[in-house]
Amino acid sequence: MNLKSFLWEYGEKVSGYDIRVVNEREARAAAGILGMLGTIIIFVGIGFNHIIAARVYLAFLWIDFTLRMINPNYVPSLLLGRFIVQNQKPEYVGALQKRFAWTIGWFISLPMVYWFVLHWDITFYKVLICVLCASLMFLESAFSICVGCMIYKAITRKSAQYCPGGVCEIRIKEPIQTFNPVQKVITALTIIGLFVGTYLFFAKIEPKTFFGEFLHEAVLTKAQLKKEKDEAYQKELEREFGD
Repeated sequence: MNLKSFLWEYGEKVSGYDIRVVNEREARAAAGILGMLGTIIIFVGIGFNHIIAARVYLAFLWIDFTLRMINPNYVPSLLLGRFIVQNQKPEYVGALQKRFAWTIGWFISLPMVYWFVLHWDITFYKVLICVLCASLMFLESAFSICVGCMIYKAITRKSAQYCPGGVCEIRIKEPIQTFNPVQKVITALTIIGLFVGTYLFFAKIEPKTFFGEFLHEAVLTKAQLKKEKDEAYQKELEREFGD
């Protein structure tokens, strides 16, 4: 390996592919690993009230994305993903579009490093950046949906090659990929139920932690928050002075 190949020859040359590619199975595995670690960090932070784990994780995440922009062959999470899926058949996708997507990930992780690693200052809108990052990793690991690759295609206005999940190839859906009317109704009710259930949980259940209080206030309007505080104040008065 020389410096030129390390910096400029991004991705791998594979027989039968006219552009450099990366293994999407490794990328999905790495996204799943980072997402799982992020979930563990949240529980550790809430359960043990320590921020050091979050700081270490976010610093690692930024370093990981930095290396992805330079050369994907030496990225810790991708190498761990390679180790886990090494016995699976590779799924090759275009390297440049994945590099663009990982560059977006780097820009998302950059303010997180400043806000939470160098200067711990947690606010609702700053946490939304973390939620965005976790959501993008979830979409990639669970559904092979690369949002950054879609943005790359829209910006370059070129027909991208070898997209994750084969979405670049124009094809007719197989019968197993379609929905009959009953399946459509079940799917719609499931999606509605998930959104309504999540909202009701955050809005109606009394929070027991700072993070729970944070989410509870985030889903309520100012009027609802004021009403809730007035009711809590009234109950406090009743406990102190009776009816």
